[in-house]
Amino acid sequence: MIRTEALDRLPVRTAVPALQRALDDRGVAVLCAPPGTGKTTLVPLVLAGLTSEGPVRRVVVAEPRRIAARAAARRMAWLLGEQPGGRIGFTVRGERVVGRDTVVEVVTTGVLLQRLQRDQELAGVDVVIIDECHERHLDADTVAAFLLDVREAIRPDLRLVAASATTDAEGWARLLGDAPVVEAEGVSYPVEVLWAPPARPVKPPHGMRVDPALLTHVAATVRRALGEREGDVLCFLPGVGEIGRVAGQLAGVDAEVLQVHGRAPAAVQDAVLAGSSGGRRVVLATSVAESSLTVPGVRVVVDSGLAREPRTDHARGLSALTTVRASQAAGRQRAGRAGREAPGAVYRCWDQAEDGRLARFPAPEIKVADLAAFALQAACWGDPDASSLALLDPPPAGAMGAAREVLEAIGAVDGGGRVTERGVRMSRLGLHPRLARALLDGAREAGARRAAEVVALLSEEPPREYGDDLAAALRTARRGQDGYAARWKQEVRRLSSSLGSGSPGAGKGGSDDAAVGLVAALAFPERVARARGDGAFLMASGTGAELRDASRLRSAPWLAVAVADRPSHAASARVRLAAVIDESTALLAAGHLRVRGEEVRWVDGEVVARAVDRLGAVELAVRPLKQPDPELVRGALVEGLRREGPGLLRWTRDTEQLRLRLAFLHRVLGSPWPDVSDGALLAETGAWLEPELSRARRRADLGRIDAGQALRRLLPWATGEAVRLDELAPERIEVPSGSRIRVEYGGEQPVLAVKLQELFGLAETPRVAGVPVLVHLLSPAGRPAAVTADLASFWRDGYKAVRAELRGRYPKHPWPEDPATVPATRFTSARLKRS
Repeated sequence: MIRTEALDRLPVRTAVPALQRALDDRGVAVLCAPPGTGKTTLVPLVLAGLTSEGPVRRVVVAEPRRIAARAAARRMAWLLGEQPGGRIGFTVRGERVVGRDTVVEVVTTGVLLQRLQRDQELAGVDVVIIDECHERHLDADTVAAFLLDVREAIRPDLRLVAASATTDAEGWARLLGDAPVVEAEGVSYPVEVLWAPPARPVKPPHGMRVDPALLTHVAATVRRALGEREGDVLCFLPGVGEIGRVAGQLAGVDAEVLQVHGRAPAAVQDAVLAGSSGGRRVVLATSVAESSLTVPGVRVVVDSGLAREPRTDHARGLSALTTVRASQAAGRQRAGRAGREAPGAVYRCWDQAEDGRLARFPAPEIKVADLAAFALQAACWGDPDASSLALLDPPPAGAMGAAREVLEAIGAVDGGGRVTERGVRMSRLGLHPRLARALLDGAREAGARRAAEVVALLSEEPPREYGDDLAAALRTARRGQDGYAARWKQEVRRLSSSLGSGSPGAGKGGSDDAAVGLVAALAFPERVARARGDGAFLMASGTGAELRDASRLRSAPWLAVAVADRPSHAASARVRLAAVIDESTALLAAGHLRVRGEEVRWVDGEVVARAVDRLGAVELAVRPLKQPDPELVRGALVEGLRREGPGLLRWTRDTEQLRLRLAFLHRVLGSPWPDVSDGALLAETGAWLEPELSRARRRADLGRIDAGQALRRLLPWATGEAVRLDELAPERIEVPSGSRIRVEYGGEQPVLAVKLQELFGLAETPRVAGVPVLVHLLSPAGRPAAVTADLASFWRDGYKAVRAELRGRYPKHPWPEDPATVPATRFTSARLKRS
């Protein structure tokens, strides 16, 4: 029996007629409706024709998370007075509850992607609703792009709705071809904002780590909220680990503490969504509760201000979730949970001044995530570079390039990026391509069942209490009775079934430990790592890896690293999950990274020539080379010059002066006078260091190269300007006393340091290439007395003061009142009289 009263109370009902008109006219629409208005539950029922008389249409609703898909299906079935599996069904990875009469099917976006790859026409489906599209999950963006292709090419009758909990709908409307935007008013109550920052500063999040002091503060804020407010408390935390730690600190509170996240058992999820049975509740949740789920009874929200987003370090082959500050949009969504049923309050565990500095929206997943799975989906769709897909944000070129390298290495695409038969099979396993490779190849080597068991462990990281030894975690999962073990066993059955009866059974035998290591190495070949001692390893990717002090894996000669993260300040990654392997397993899994050849490099200030057999960055065998390739030697010497500078050559004072003179002329006159900076010289070694550089074999040979002779090769001989070097930038200038004084060219202006008496009678400042020199006037003892670039002004205004100060100190030297009338001299007054 349909619960008409409950349906009538849903605020989105007022927007349904406009939505239906938009779909009738255009076939596409964007629906903006705040959380709790019924967009996820009422709209599919109406569009399917289940709430009134009229044509029945088959509707598929795509949700970003499994927990949301199950909850939406159960809620819609309840509104119709049914159980899931009748007219309302759902399909998530590893679980399908549908029947012959199913009209509305709720699926995850990942499931819909798989379905589109198998059946682009989506035969029998009339309407697709992409829910929570504002969250910008990669699967949802991809599904939308594929559906738009389907509508344009083969199913113009397919209706498409992008449903969002925010009013930021312009981008989606443009993507859907200027689709109409239908907005539903939400019934929301006022929410009081209370700023509740920690009393003392806490460390910002990095990697997966959250400062324990912040979690303690969040727990204390929950206790405060229970004491100050009525109703249930919903507390947002970034991940499962933080939820567990805060739950432990809430022991003894006068409320039931529940934990909601993607890994929570279905019974717990149902209990949370069913509402309170009497007493107060504290619901600790990840961002899954921001907009996909309605939690009844909540009047208070405590927001830690943190979230988890994917990040990929393509250079090191590390992909992981990382803890970030939640965006302003997420903060609004979270706060809104407190005002769904009555006035409420949100306690924000950060300072109000910080709020304006937060990102406005979360980063689109396509911008930050590992794109290997996306690239495989695009290749299977027939668009390997995704250039023709209608996407709100294009995939970054670097990330796509890295993804294609991975796919080519595992045989999923060919050299041109086109999908192979193997790649098609991988795409249909519902796994990341790396794990699909591990399942297929691992089944051949270790047996289908054991490969499925290990891949199931890798597809959902085991709880921390399982430890960092992947083989030990496998044994714990086999005998475990916890929620993780139950999900793991279900996934093992799915993966074993997906391999089919034609796959090998027992494989080549061997121990569980060997099988675990092999499958993990097949999944992450760049992360096979050899021991460097004291719990430190070097991965094939070139990144260091370290085990915690108490790990039992520290004595392993080789590891297959399954899970690692690298904090921004750390030189090495921290290993969180790995398996022991031997060298033969490493070579089997990562053979495509093996390189044998001659290496001549600049190491610790010298040329080192070796024949090296390496697996990525890991050296397997090394022997010295007696007759290395001269070109490789030259390259190593150039690298040495780049690292340590041209100072490796032989420089005299005259050579240094020549370089400064040339640099001055290049700065003042430009071409054809050469740039002789370090960067320019090292970029053009062939123009000035040959043939000496090609004859050199070691550091000492560089020290014998006359840098002055080499520099003169850069002079503009071809234009004839070279002969003007001494004219334009003379090494010395003759002054009135007859002395030839060296000009220093190291500063902005050339400097002439000369005794004052040697310039008597010189009215104008000397010039070099048209630039007045900076005259440093010295006392008879050679100490600075004055500095000027305008001698005429000095004789007129400055000389009297210098004369008054120094004539008594140096009485033996001439100090005429009018220096223009006395001949310049470098001698004393007595010497002048004798001469």
